[in-house]
Amino acid sequence: MRLIEKRAFVTGGRQGIGRGIVEAFAREGAIVTTCGRGARPEGLRETILWHELDVTDAEAVAQVAETARGTDILVNNAGVQVEKPVTDSTDADWDAVIGTNCKGVFHMCRAFIPYMPKGASIINIGSISGHQADPGMALYNASKAFVHGLTRSIAVDHGPGIRCNAICPGWINTGMLEAGFDLAGDPEAARTDAIARHPVGRFGEPADIAAMAVWLASDEAGFANGQMFTVDGGMTAASPLNPGLF
Repeated sequence: MRLIEKRAFVTGGRQGIGRGIVEAFAREGAIVTTCGRGARPEGLRETILWHELDVTDAEAVAQVAETARGTDILVNNAGVQVEKPVTDSTDADWDAVIGTNCKGVFHMCRAFIPYMPKGASIINIGSISGHQADPGMALYNASKAFVHGLTRSIAVDHGPGIRCNAICPGWINTGMLEAGFDLAGDPEAARTDAIARHPVGRFGEPADIAAMAVWLASDEAGFANGQMFTVDGGMTAASPLNPGLF
């Protein structure tokens, strides 16, 4: 119960990594609020408050932040992925990806920070794609690099009252992972090759990212600030050579 009575707000808690973080925070004793576009999802435990919220809407975000005064933990997880290179990306793709992944995170931080108490923790969900570019995902890669830069700026500008860190997941078993493999000519071969590049021998699960989020949200991480924590099963630590060939 490392988060007992702490108030947490998690964006994009309908499914995937966000849902995993919501459930982990609740198990650790936090009072959890989450949000997403559309109605409350099925199976969400009754103690968790749901807001129907589009994080690209600055006015709506500001209203929610005012009602959530005293939030101890803010997790910016809501994200959109478009699988295209620059030359194929449209203005609509830009608005969708940059609007949610960049502007949405900015809106949430700008609105919530004035109401957060001393000792609060902001956790942004970045990506290894913000460090190394995944092929055919230009806007997504760029958006996560923005998240990393904003994370450092918040840590510098708003300490010592607020800590801000980012988690950079690798390949996690969610719909976004499947969409990435669909880009390959042979998705099954791409999947086999990808697993071989993970020293732990598997893809990540939402619970793996949630475990790091719990630590960053807790008082145990009181000296962690302005950092990008990579959680990728060792994939980016390895040589680009396929270990299956040796």
